[in-house]
Amino acid sequence: MTNPRLSSAKIIQKILEEKIFFGDLKQQISEKDLPFCNMLILTVLRRLTALRQILSGFLSKKIPNKHRLAEYLLIAAIAEILYMQTAEYAVINETVKNIRNTNDKFLGGLANAVLRKVCAQKNELLQKAEKISPLPDSFVEILAGYDAAQIRQIGVSVIEQPPLDITVKSNAAVLAQKTDADILPNGTLRLYNAPKVQQVPEYDDGVWWVQDVAASLPVLAMGDVAGKKVLDLCAAPGGKTAQLCAKGADVTALDISAQRLETLRQNMHRLGFDKVKTQAIDALEYLRSAPEQFDAVLLDAPCSATGTFRRHPEVLHIKNIQDAVEQAMLQKELLDACENALKLGGILLYSVCSVCQIEGEQQIADFLRKHQNYKIVPITADDIGTWNDSLISENGTVRTLPYYAGAQKGMDSFFICKMQRII
Repeated sequence: MTNPRLSSAKIIQKILEEKIFFGDLKQQISEKDLPFCNMLILTVLRRLTALRQILSGFLSKKIPNKHRLAEYLLIAAIAEILYMQTAEYAVINETVKNIRNTNDKFLGGLANAVLRKVCAQKNELLQKAEKISPLPDSFVEILAGYDAAQIRQIGVSVIEQPPLDITVKSNAAVLAQKTDADILPNGTLRLYNAPKVQQVPEYDDGVWWVQDVAASLPVLAMGDVAGKKVLDLCAAPGGKTAQLCAKGADVTALDISAQRLETLRQNMHRLGFDKVKTQAIDALEYLRSAPEQFDAVLLDAPCSATGTFRRHPEVLHIKNIQDAVEQAMLQKELLDACENALKLGGILLYSVCSVCQIEGEQQIADFLRKHQNYKIVPITADDIGTWNDSLISENGTVRTLPYYAGAQKGMDSFFICKMQRII
């Protein structure tokens, strides 16, 4: 007999204490329990700062470290009572049972008392929770460079479940009609009530692939790549690789992980892009002794992934400023080495799915001060689609933020810069 509440609490504990992405733990959940566990875990991660404050208000002292699982069971139970349509008695009974079985009888009694108070004060607690920012202090530190209003809006965007975005090879309007999807200005289809990915029409026909609207913009910003040799660095799982192939580029895709690269190959095969050349290799190693030069290099660089919290809210709690600083060091090395693989006059497109300006705006400013042989090629609205609000900065770089109003329910946070090697 399965125990989805206990499974969820154990996974939440592992995510937060071992800093593991939820996606890497989903295989531990049975197919039967996955819908419930997925909803519960994501709800906890999105509202964790408020849930912790609510729980602490009912405790006279902290729960001992040896009983941390009991704390996660309580946090999950409070989330379920406040935000999920579950019978309250079922939440209380099973949570108390789980705590007694995994911890001790005293904590079971405490849990029973706490959860009954939560039920009695539900409306008051919901109002209290709405006033608590979902952004932990460690994540706010990552947002240096944004003003208070922007940070508040970023916080609001944490709570909302993102829709499914897909990129279509061609004839987006046809698939949009079949799926009742919106067509965003860049051509992305947005599905608000999507079934499982494999159940969306024409999946098996290789007509489309999953890709957040913001993630589609770097390749669009590259312009016309038809017939050009393009090096796609850190390419897996292949969303941008597929875009390049669809635009007629001659693509060489690299990734350090052989397993992730195999996923890319499978994705390209489903989409009918079997001509893409792949190699499992560290990008920095490849660049330092590049065997050939390319018309364009796409460096979708390894980063803190802090811009993906809409779909991966765990990053709010497992990433900090030091993660961004460490990734920025690697990004700098990769940027410095790209020249070895780029023809004179070629395009270097740099992008990161990070909200941290250390990895975006500051990274490129530092790079251009050091490298006088590159210049920014301003990205235009015609390149990435005409949007109601400008995503483009004064110097022609792109910064997307999760609360962007031109696409209902927003987008991930990316930084994008297009440069040309001029010497």
